[in-house]
Amino acid sequence: MAAAGALPAAGLESVRALSALFREAQPRQTAEESVFRNVLEILTSASSAIEQSCKDSCGQAALDTCLLLIAECFRCLRNACVECAKNQHVMRNLGLISTSVHLIKLLHGLQIKEELLLTALRCSLQFLGNIAAGNGDSQNSIWKCAFPDLFLTCLTYSDEKIVTYCCMVLFTCLNSERVRELLDPGNLTVAFHVLRVYKEQLDSEWSFLIVTEHLLKCPELVKALYAKLSNQERVTLLELMMVKLSDKDSVISEEMNVFVRHADFLAVCFQEKCGAVLKLTAAADAEDEEALVTVRLLDVLCEMTSNNDQLEHLQAFPGLLETAVDTLRLTHLAGKQDVNIFTATHAVTGQEEISHPAVGFKSHLIRLIGNLCYKNKENQEKVYDLDGISLILDNCSIDDNNPFVSQWAIYAIRNLTEQNEQNQALIAQMEQKGLADSSALERMGLEIQQRDDKLILRSVRKKPS
Repeated sequence: MAAAGALPAAGLESVRALSALFREAQPRQTAEESVFRNVLEILTSASSAIEQSCKDSCGQAALDTCLLLIAECFRCLRNACVECAKNQHVMRNLGLISTSVHLIKLLHGLQIKEELLLTALRCSLQFLGNIAAGNGDSQNSIWKCAFPDLFLTCLTYSDEKIVTYCCMVLFTCLNSERVRELLDPGNLTVAFHVLRVYKEQLDSEWSFLIVTEHLLKCPELVKALYAKLSNQERVTLLELMMVKLSDKDSVISEEMNVFVRHADFLAVCFQEKCGAVLKLTAAADAEDEEALVTVRLLDVLCEMTSNNDQLEHLQAFPGLLETAVDTLRLTHLAGKQDVNIFTATHAVTGQEEISHPAVGFKSHLIRLIGNLCYKNKENQEKVYDLDGISLILDNCSIDDNNPFVSQWAIYAIRNLTEQNEQNQALIAQMEQKGLADSSALERMGLEIQQRDDKLILRSVRKKPS
């Protein structure tokens, strides 16, 4: 095949033929360096032509021809890199990476938004992605030439494909050391733009991977980024963290320490902002953004306390349990004082799904309290001192605004009473005085028995319903 020969003068058809040829593995493997040197010469000439056109305001036809040729050159190089380390190495040593980055910046400076320009930019970024794939040296070279300017430029482009290909290049080049470079105030904007891309283009797999596989592995970066985000963007970041936490298989053991540090930060955020959720009692504030952040923070803390490593850490976190109990008391009180999303409700006939951001909030508070008391005597006693047991028992009825609240209440009471005679005795006394619903205790699989002069709480087999 002729692919190994020298490229004729800068003919569009010749480059196009090479692009087609390099779709096959054998021509890629046998391509000679002179082919890529000639493509480099074409791109260098094209750069000069574009720079001159900016000065001389040359005709559109000449610019269109130049853009067509640039796009085809990048297609050729893109195809030649596929699963071919030899070609990646040759192109890098020829300086094609720095030439490409320079050309991308030139193309961005053109004051036109036509399809030919967009195609040239897309193909250039695809080439950078392919030359970087599985090649550390190429990744180093791209990072030196392109970071942060090229990423700042392309991540904010109005064309979705350009943004997607830019994310692909960024993901391919990132490693733990480079993620830390994003902590620099001037570079933090790159991380910010990636999150915004995910928020605005939910089908963007590359932006999702950048956040979950790279950014979330740096607690300092997450903390710095969180401080700069709007409340809506914070919700997006917390939702991505939930996705990562929920996928137990994807969190490797080395990442557990990272998430313990995330847990510290998010617990503080929850403690600071938990009161914002009370804004949701007013129908007009059902979409209050600060309150929505509080809801998501609680979701993440519930997920974190379902993991043993993070659970033990959060069980000892100063004030977190107290905050959860106090917030449960405040929301419970708010629901009793007026009819709102925190008011317990049960429609006998209705199957209508309630759509409100605070649906399940009290359930999740009880879940968090139950988790924090799991096999933890000190926290069991804290809830006793905070009068939290009666509060939980008061939330064990079916509530359409809090799906599964009775199940989480059962779970919390079991964790509060396990090997804790003081808490068992309190519930037994409450039942005798009519302060605890015996039918509710029965549903929990618990019953009160009198032994000598003491009332004791014991587990029984639940009766079939």
